[in-house]
Amino acid sequence: MTDLTQLSLAEARDGLRAKDFTAVELTRAHVEAVAGARALNAYVLETPDQALAMAGASDERLAKGEGGPLEGLPLGIKDLFCTKDVRTTACSGILNDFTPAYESTVTTQLWRDGAVMLGKLNNDEFAMGSSNETSSFGPVVSPWRRDGSNAGADIEGTHLVPGGSSGGSAAAVAARLCLGATATDTGGSIRQPAAFTGTVGIKPTYGRCSRWGIVAFASSLDQAGPIARTVQDCAILLRSMAGHDPKDTTSADLAVPDYEAALGRGVKGLTIGIPKEYRIEGMPPEIGALWDQGRAWLEAAGAKVVEVSLPHTKYALPAYYIVAPAEASSNLARYDGVRYGLRVPGRDIAEMYENTRAEGFGREVKRRIMIGTYVLSAGYYDAYYVRAQRIRTLIKRDFEECYAAGVDAILTPATPSGAFGIGEKGSADPVEMYLNDVFTVTVNMAGLPGIAVPAGFDAQGLPLGLQLIGRPFDEETLFAAARVIEESAGPVTLPEPWWR
Repeated sequence: MTDLTQLSLAEARDGLRAKDFTAVELTRAHVEAVAGARALNAYVLETPDQALAMAGASDERLAKGEGGPLEGLPLGIKDLFCTKDVRTTACSGILNDFTPAYESTVTTQLWRDGAVMLGKLNNDEFAMGSSNETSSFGPVVSPWRRDGSNAGADIEGTHLVPGGSSGGSAAAVAARLCLGATATDTGGSIRQPAAFTGTVGIKPTYGRCSRWGIVAFASSLDQAGPIARTVQDCAILLRSMAGHDPKDTTSADLAVPDYEAALGRGVKGLTIGIPKEYRIEGMPPEIGALWDQGRAWLEAAGAKVVEVSLPHTKYALPAYYIVAPAEASSNLARYDGVRYGLRVPGRDIAEMYENTRAEGFGREVKRRIMIGTYVLSAGYYDAYYVRAQRIRTLIKRDFEECYAAGVDAILTPATPSGAFGIGEKGSADPVEMYLNDVFTVTVNMAGLPGIAVPAGFDAQGLPLGLQLIGRPFDEETLFAAARVIEESAGPVTLPEPWWR
């Protein structure tokens, strides 16, 4: 039997239906792969017994012809999704051993459709980061390495980041440690790690997936989505993850399309916009060349490509880093050592609050809480937060005007560079790390869907991705266009498992 971990999610699904192998065999292969890849630190909690039990139940349903759309397919779950009776920490010390008594809506729907849980995946603490270096469990190591490197490190001995905050999800998919993974995206946390690891990641329209049971970072920006190896795999996963949820007041009461059926539509007759403002000063030539190549692929497939203007793009990053910390400051106020999670004693309740939060939160989370509290404070609220929200409205209007003029989707780079080394950015100047989100935050600020798809490699042999931004709730067009780029670029040869 071939190595079952090499299969795409779609291939594994079809193999299970054809009875080429069992769900238990498929799951056991992934359990063994996870156990052999702990050097990557992609999983913060492995659940092999639960996985095999779920797979056994899947085999019983498959034998009766009752299998669901994801029956028997082993997935990894980002540690931001609450999983009933399974530790969920958001990779923060303040939630050290928190074990929810409830299941997030997204994971509930995955289990409803027959998926198998391999474990919980590493992420930046409370999803605050672009490199997966802020996790209380330590950084995730990318399975990729620069050309000429040795044992996963480059010539200077530096391992690479997988991107963040969903770094564990992207690394696990790229290293074949699961067939797909859940992820969340507040400012690029699905698309940036997907681009860094040669995988596919989609941030759906805000409201397409329920946020209920997902640990909150910035409630008006957070959105769940999948990371997988192919566009088809993402389409399969999103159909199960999406849907209306009365427990989430921001959840859209709209039917969920068959995304997989949209893959063959192609782009003939579509109009694709190229925003001139995304060609930023100092953009590496290889990113510009990749963008031009993506344009050529779409034109060759029958799309009309036009230049568009999104004039408020230059304000997106500073506005995002006001809105997101403000909402984080509010959301994280609940972690006080009283109700759940870490508690560090003090002489009185005020000192207990201070001690708990000082010890439980990491450096980046504290930084964002302080920024958020500052911009919401009396005397600064109008100058910062209100102004940022006005800019957000203008950013959204820019996109609306493009789509009203007949543009079906917008093509941009996914990241300003390929993956960088652990410890190389942000230690002296946090803004250096924040700049990684320059191409992605506009999508969250406007509540739009965006997908990152592998499109090439940089001079060091590391993956680069292109991003497609769509109309609200038109993920189908994104999948169709992303499939064209994926087929034009050719399959990504995932890294050899040097980590075993």
